[in-house]
Amino acid sequence: MFSLNGKDIGIDLGTANILVTIKGKGIVLNEPAVVSIEEETDNLLATGHEAKQMLGRTPKSINAIRPLQDGVIADFKATQILLKNIVGRVCKRYNIGKPRVVVGVPSGITEVEERAVEETIMTAGAKEVFLIEEPMAAAIGAGLDVATPNGNIIVDIGGGTTEVAVISLGGIVVSNSIRIAGDELNQDIINYLKREAGIAIGETTAENVKIQIGAAMSLMTELSMEVKGRDLKTGLPKNITVTSSQIQEAMEASIAEIVDVIKMTLEKTPPELASDIVEKGIVLAGGGALIKNLDKLINTKIKMPVYIAENPTECVVKGTEKTLADLEKLKTILTNAKKKR
Repeated sequence: MFSLNGKDIGIDLGTANILVTIKGKGIVLNEPAVVSIEEETDNLLATGHEAKQMLGRTPKSINAIRPLQDGVIADFKATQILLKNIVGRVCKRYNIGKPRVVVGVPSGITEVEERAVEETIMTAGAKEVFLIEEPMAAAIGAGLDVATPNGNIIVDIGGGTTEVAVISLGGIVVSNSIRIAGDELNQDIINYLKREAGIAIGETTAENVKIQIGAAMSLMTELSMEVKGRDLKTGLPKNITVTSSQIQEAMEASIAEIVDVIKMTLEKTPPELASDIVEKGIVLAGGGALIKNLDKLINTKIKMPVYIAENPTECVVKGTEKTLADLEKLKTILTNAKKKR
């Protein structure tokens, strides 16, 4: 039996952000997945928002790191330091001993990467660790009934990966994952402005541009914003104005690949489930779901209803919380449940 107490926690271990929820309390932490470490001593200097402000600004003696890349742990030591700090803060603030933890992981994760996640969370102070695939967690968090024999499709566009999954009877029937998501779209914007405007901008600036004026299809009213960067010819600071149509052009190829992976997944879906999906439509989750007109573009290309989940950036962590609330019923969806029985 999986008897969890009211102080157990769920974690969305995202490439861009880490979210933590406590059973019965909701989301208690939402921070960028960034850690700042002193290079010689490995001493922790900052995490979250404070560390993110240091990206691209640190001296050689300090490393500001995003330890999770493409949805998996790229820097094991930095991830341990980051998670130990985050889990420790949550446990101290809410008077939690050694919690059991449900953590969302990418659907394409290898066994080696699974063990790395488990070991990291255990090192951070957990009693037990349960893993749930992020598309499944996102579907649960978006309010889809994953236990029924009806087909549902979820598209989770995160920071490092876009995951598409068809779910039925508590399992993933068909899934595909590509390493094109929020981070890649930021890089598209950086490359476009370098190529077309002769200006170099940082990742944080590119992300702000994407959020404020990024669009997958033309907007009824063109948006624009001022961007500060470095002139590639003179090396001096430079301000330019960019428009939503320019950013649409910058992201066009990557967004087309996201649409293609949705099509590919639908093409492999069994006919009975496909008929359910045509009726119910496609649900978008993750930060990428908030790109202006992305739902309309997918609807235009695939000819199916497309819905954006409520609070799409919180779907995975809400899914871990709902799993904590009814873990006995949902234990079959945990990727490592057999180890814990």
